[in-house]
Amino acid sequence: MTPMWTDVKSVLPASGAEFPLCFSEKVETSVLKALELSRDLMYRDPEHPSSADRAQLIIDYSWEKLNTGTWRDVDKDWRRVYSYGCLFKVLSLCNGNPSQSNIQEAIRTCDMSFLMGASIMDDILQKLIFSKTFIFFNMKQKMKTCCASEPVINAAKELTRIYCPSLEHFRKEFLDPQKPVIIEGTTTHWPAFTEHPWSIDYLRTIAGYRTVPIEVGSKYTDEDWQKMEWDIWLSISCLIRRIPELKEDIRIPDYCCLGEGDEDDITINAWFGPAGTISPLHQDPQQNFLAQVVGRKYIRLYSPEETPNNPDLEKFPAFSQAPYQECVLGPGDVLFIPLKHWHYVRSLELSFSVSFWWS
Repeated sequence: MTPMWTDVKSVLPASGAEFPLCFSEKVETSVLKALELSRDLMYRDPEHPSSADRAQLIIDYSWEKLNTGTWRDVDKDWRRVYSYGCLFKVLSLCNGNPSQSNIQEAIRTCDMSFLMGASIMDDILQKLIFSKTFIFFNMKQKMKTCCASEPVINAAKELTRIYCPSLEHFRKEFLDPQKPVIIEGTTTHWPAFTEHPWSIDYLRTIAGYRTVPIEVGSKYTDEDWQKMEWDIWLSISCLIRRIPELKEDIRIPDYCCLGEGDEDDITINAWFGPAGTISPLHQDPQQNFLAQVVGRKYIRLYSPEETPNNPDLEKFPAFSQAPYQECVLGPGDVLFIPLKHWHYVRSLELSFSVSFWWS
């Protein structure tokens, strides 16, 4: 038994009898039979040449079910069938002495399960992809890190900066009156800045061959803005849930304890994209700490009192004359964006930031 198969087998149930395959009547008997055969073959003869083909048939058939009608109407059992097919395919790819291309395909298959399937067997595919076996790939491409033009900040409108305010000072001066502020000096202890600074190379190391949804377009209101699945180096949003190693590199700001919710109620997102990426004016549903880790972003904020003016700078260019505050957020800066404050964001260079939504 190879070290890889030993590693993979450690996350599996000890026997087929402990391997659940329970579905509603919406899943045809023939499909359930194919799943049972794949399961039994995996325990009886994992190197059988038909294992991979049988798994692919399950994937292909369930894929058609996932793409029939609208996504919200897809029965969850078909998403689970798809995930089981992915699991059997991964196991067939990892058996014996797999090649680098086999492992890369196994990682992609896991990610497709995360994107299109549903959780099965206590997130077994998540456990597989973060087993030590899979963490050794690096990608060799380089990403352009060109910079956009530096905006000229109006000194009269520049956001206030403060260094490590106490909890009480932050509450009194900024949280209670709902005033935006840039907080400095509170992220220097993050592993993202110290033990393994975030960079393209670091992302390649921990997740270079991951498949993720990406957003294509300079801003999400463009007609040609798209979401798709690519094997690239994570030029996407919402990375924290998909790449748990990133969550270990950051810390929730202490000021979030001033909210009414628990730590589990804090929504954490990572945002990674090239220079020129724009988030048009929008509001967040909660208080927001935006922590900049890599690169710089230009940010302009408007008070929620301006909401009746319908602030869309493209459709209503005169709104740019309304009162606003602005800043360039750099590595280590944390911007407090109060609830419902309008904000426009533009990346000036390759940028990686983390947002914490809290109430």
